[in-house]
Amino acid sequence: MKFTKLSLVAALAVSSAFAGGDIAPVEPAVETPVVEATACNSNTTLNAKAQVYYYTHDNAGAGDLFDSADSAAAGAVTFDVSHKLYDGITANFTAVGYVNFGDIADNDFEGQPNGSFINVANITATFADTTLVLGRQLIDSPMFGSFDWLLAPSSYEAYTIVNKSISNVTLVGTYVTKFRPVNAGNTWVDLTDIGDGDNFALGAVYGADALSASVWYYNIDAGDYTQVYADLGYDFGSFNIAAQVASTDYGTTADSMAYGFKVETEVSGFNLTAAVSMLSDNTAGFVSRDGLYTSSWNTFASTAAELNDDTFSWKLGASTEFSGLNTEVSYAQYGDEGSELDVILGYDVTKCFNVAAIYSLTDYDVVTDTADADNALEVIATYKF
Repeated sequence: MKFTKLSLVAALAVSSAFAGGDIAPVEPAVETPVVEATACNSNTTLNAKAQVYYYTHDNAGAGDLFDSADSAAAGAVTFDVSHKLYDGITANFTAVGYVNFGDIADNDFEGQPNGSFINVANITATFADTTLVLGRQLIDSPMFGSFDWLLAPSSYEAYTIVNKSISNVTLVGTYVTKFRPVNAGNTWVDLTDIGDGDNFALGAVYGADALSASVWYYNIDAGDYTQVYADLGYDFGSFNIAAQVASTDYGTTADSMAYGFKVETEVSGFNLTAAVSMLSDNTAGFVSRDGLYTSSWNTFASTAAELNDDTFSWKLGASTEFSGLNTEVSYAQYGDEGSELDVILGYDVTKCFNVAAIYSLTDYDVVTDTADADNALEVIATYKF
């Protein structure tokens, strides 16, 4: 990921389920020990981690890997606390404190040399088959979600309702009022002040046996668009297939249609993936991150589109484990808009200590950009306690 502090407009992308405080879009690589207090605090649980994150890139050939001007390093401690108030009612909090190790202000993680923020603070209440999540929370849906990168995922202030009264079906509705972009420190954007101020999502998710499907409707006044998204997947045993479509209706610019198809299988211990996407006329609307099958570590496939034209993208990937080393390699091509090669490694040193490294080679525009592709390396060490 190109290390720049995202502008608020870019972070909004204003181009399945929802989480409370105790669920993240990306599961940790190692199990997290849960500390349960006793006596008067028997209803409180604590998850915590300490993390060191190092990032360097060669600025598309204009610099060198490991030069201080194109590098950054920071440490962070994250505490996830859940406290049971009554049966079915829980208070959830996530606090993040961080410090940067470099002396170049433009490279500071979260935009400041050091600081802290409350990323999650909500009440989660469950009554029979219905759950309410009120307050700061993480969101996970195909085209509207929390982007988990660097020290903490992006977060939202929202009012969410989840119902599971129908067998194998989860119904979701959320209304969002504020947004904290990834790598933005304690900066919260008031979405109610942008456009007409109504930003919400409605979804139905189905999953039973080998069949899965979801349908979503997004109204994003902050991006001046509405969108209908649907996907369908089936597990044949020896391989899986999935298809998706996203139709974005913009208020003042050309509308967009996006289609995607993906096949996954396993051969001799290797998990193999092949995916294609087609975008027509414009970028597909999304908030913070997208769920198109050809998206990569640095590149959202939704943005790889030319106005009033069709853009075809494809991605191949393989993953496996070598002596405890989890390895994933992928390559994607985004029409005339660029390409990306990713190599992602993860290793559990102990049950609670994990190290990971991500190498990416990203060409952001293979036709009009004469600069070299951007080489980047990210190294992460995480200790759970």
